[in-house]
Amino acid sequence: MSELPKTFDPAAIEARWYAHWEQDGLFRPERPNATPWTIVNPPPNVTGSLHIGHALDNTLQDILVRHARLQGKDARWVVGTDHAGIATQMVVERQMAQQQQKRTDFSRDDFVAKVWEWKAESGGQITGQLRRLGCSMDWADERFTMDEGFSAAVLKVFVQLHREGLLYRDKRLVNWDPGLGTAISDLEVETREVRGNFWRLRYPMADGSGFIEVATTRPETMLADMAVAVHPDDARYTALIGKQVRLPITGRLIPIVADEHADPELGSGAVKITPGHDFNDFEVGRRAGIEARDMLNMLDARANIVQTADRLIPDAFLGLSSADARKAVVARLKDEGVLIPHVDKDGVEHDAEPRTIQTPFGDRSGVVIEPWLTDQWYVDAKTLAQPAIEAVRSGAVKIVPKSWEKTYFNWMENIQPWCVSRQLWWGHRIPAWFGFSKEWLARNSDRSYREAGGEPFEGHAPEIQAFVAENEEEARFQAEAYYGSDFQVIFSELDEGEPIGQSEGDGQVVVLQRDPDVLDTWFSSALWPFATLGWPENTDPTLSGRYSNDVLISGFDILFFWDARMLMQGIHFMKEVPFRTLYLHGLVRAADGAKMSKSKGNTVDPLGLIDRYGADALRFFMAAMESQGRDIKMDEKRVEGYRNFATKLWNATRFAQANGIGASATIEPPKAELAVNRWIIAETIETVQALDLALADLRFDGAANTIYQFTWSRFCDWYLELIKPVLQGGAEGGEETRAVAGWVLDQILVMLHPFMPFITEELWHALGERSSDLIVARWPMADARAIDPAARAEVDWLIRLVSEIRAARTELNVPPGARLPLHVRDASGETVERLARQGAVLARLARVDAVAGDAPAGGALQIVVDEATFVLPLGDVIDLDAERARLTKAIAAAEKERDALAGRLGNASFVERAKPEAVEKARADHNDKMAEAARLHAALGRLG
Repeated sequence: MSELPKTFDPAAIEARWYAHWEQDGLFRPERPNATPWTIVNPPPNVTGSLHIGHALDNTLQDILVRHARLQGKDARWVVGTDHAGIATQMVVERQMAQQQQKRTDFSRDDFVAKVWEWKAESGGQITGQLRRLGCSMDWADERFTMDEGFSAAVLKVFVQLHREGLLYRDKRLVNWDPGLGTAISDLEVETREVRGNFWRLRYPMADGSGFIEVATTRPETMLADMAVAVHPDDARYTALIGKQVRLPITGRLIPIVADEHADPELGSGAVKITPGHDFNDFEVGRRAGIEARDMLNMLDARANIVQTADRLIPDAFLGLSSADARKAVVARLKDEGVLIPHVDKDGVEHDAEPRTIQTPFGDRSGVVIEPWLTDQWYVDAKTLAQPAIEAVRSGAVKIVPKSWEKTYFNWMENIQPWCVSRQLWWGHRIPAWFGFSKEWLARNSDRSYREAGGEPFEGHAPEIQAFVAENEEEARFQAEAYYGSDFQVIFSELDEGEPIGQSEGDGQVVVLQRDPDVLDTWFSSALWPFATLGWPENTDPTLSGRYSNDVLISGFDILFFWDARMLMQGIHFMKEVPFRTLYLHGLVRAADGAKMSKSKGNTVDPLGLIDRYGADALRFFMAAMESQGRDIKMDEKRVEGYRNFATKLWNATRFAQANGIGASATIEPPKAELAVNRWIIAETIETVQALDLALADLRFDGAANTIYQFTWSRFCDWYLELIKPVLQGGAEGGEETRAVAGWVLDQILVMLHPFMPFITEELWHALGERSSDLIVARWPMADARAIDPAARAEVDWLIRLVSEIRAARTELNVPPGARLPLHVRDASGETVERLARQGAVLARLARVDAVAGDAPAGGALQIVVDEATFVLPLGDVIDLDAERARLTKAIAAAEKERDALAGRLGNASFVERAKPEAVEKARADHNDKMAEAARLHAALGRLG
């Protein structure tokens, strides 16, 4: 047994123990015959660093992993990082910009090589930070979404989905990020309120019969308007349906169409329709018979104005940014007399009415998102969603808290096609090769790609044939089967412009060009629960017993990004759900409840908290505050409090060492005769039972509170105090007590280990020689046969009596060192026997001396416990009259504050207008003063 230092220093033990666990392979010990237990971590971005949300998410996972490992299961926590397509490319491009370089200065392969170099040098910082948190992950098999095996799985999934008709190429509107030059998902769009304007325009009827009024917040889009919509039941416009208007500026003739999208109650009831640049207008256009390929586009990839297919936009607008185009369009409309001025309340005319506009921004680029019409790859999410919906309805997957099911069903039942292509260089390149169709080749046998109209993706979808394959060889096989023996198939990068149809030997040449786009990062991470476990090489449907995973822990904010998509892909490819339970935790918010953000300056660095208080304290805070369905308010004082909890356990172990208490040699509790030992054994067993139940129900706060209360209150505050006379006074039962105390302390260390792994491992070894490290020890047995009701009742009675006496002494200002005589009346035989057995302990803890006979007349402290009244005369200890006066004055002050607060809370104006936190504080203060007044009245009553 090595003597512990006097002061607990987390930093001194954390790095040492983590390195030991990892080097000895203890995060996944050899257990070939044990029950597999598997969880996968949400792979953090390779560019990321540990934030407070990661600390919560990974702490909860590690609690479950360590618990399963202690239960003897073959626990595996799959770990890895995500290649983070957009984020990683942004990081590398920023570094290149510092050297006056651009991505386009390099070939694609050379740029990707630079990204791999960056990953080797700087990527994965977060994995070291997860180690500092204590995460017992399977680092020996760390995965990366771009590693060779995982990439093979991604290609297989893409090709199979395409073969099954569940993945296809389509021309649709996407959320286009002009800053990044790529499509992004709805989930990557942030809507912000910005100050904007509302313009009203007159569109002249083509027949000269008048005007129709429309309104817009984006006047520049009128350059690509293709219709005006009115409600079919709006009598004002019934006669105009089917007629045409002539657009200002472009002169384009567009129809007036009937569509229920137009609301007769809003504005004029007529709506301008720009199907190529607005999601609602896109659907109106399709209902009006406008094919996506015919919808007009007026923007390039950087949101600058380009010429439309009908070439009607004046040259003066071409090349302008959308912001500059807005100004130019408004000026021209004003010049043409079709801009309807807004008149404010003072009668002053303005070009537009000021409005607050809900505007979409890219969550990474921070630029305004443009709806843009482009060819992309889509997954038929609606079809894949049906089995995933049924899995939750049937209970095959349990969502915790259950309240999230409604949100899940609502999103899944209204799911849209999933755009999975991104216009980046870093990522899984889409395994599709394009060539012109046989029909096009027949018409253009002696022309090159450029002569035929440029790159095949831009505006030529009907002329293109796609070959989707896992590799170039398979794509060649498909192409040769399609084109026939008259064509030689060769491969080229998209911008090389190889000729088509020129004679070459006895045949013609057809050039296939690979799609330059990559897959959405979430497409690959949706395969995480099974592709990390060896699929598709491992053909075992259960992947060696690890699929389905036992549980997934995730923030609710990625329920749709990741969790739902894993369900869809897992069920489709593995024919089984990817996990049996989905636990969704809340957000960690600032102390005032506000969402943390760098712009607000209210973020908290978890590594800084670890530096100040230790990883164990931060972990315990996360667990104790994690209540199902609620966010966590950051409270550094609570973290500090759990550091104090660790210190208390440290000091309790030092006490054990000083009193000959060491490591227990048994899993079962030792035999015990003393009531205090039988009591603590029963308390330990009930703690194990409560902890098992809380962890089974994923009640992390309940589990943490259970072990905290038992360790701090029952063991440290009471048991160690109750046994001091036995340990230090040479009383009978010393060996038994040392054995029981060592056993209980062992159980505490095992139960607390999932929450506080570092200090528990240190103390485990400090208590004596061990056959194994704590991380792979055995979880305690909850054997109810060891519970002794009689012993529990006796010690609980003693604790209540001591607590009542201590509280009363404090309330009445009895000097701490004063010993009081103790008289008892109306005591049952059982109480008399208990007083005889526990007299020495009672005298020591309550500082009283038992006296036979009735109490003398005069002021006395009276306490009732069960049937007995305990009387402690005070006449020789305190000035009773002065104490009565003090209490009376204190009661008056407490009641005055109580009543004042009650009056404020009874004022409806205060409750309705004050800040919520002010009202909450007033209620808390009122409750405190009410309790204080009651306590002081009770104290005064005790004086008689």
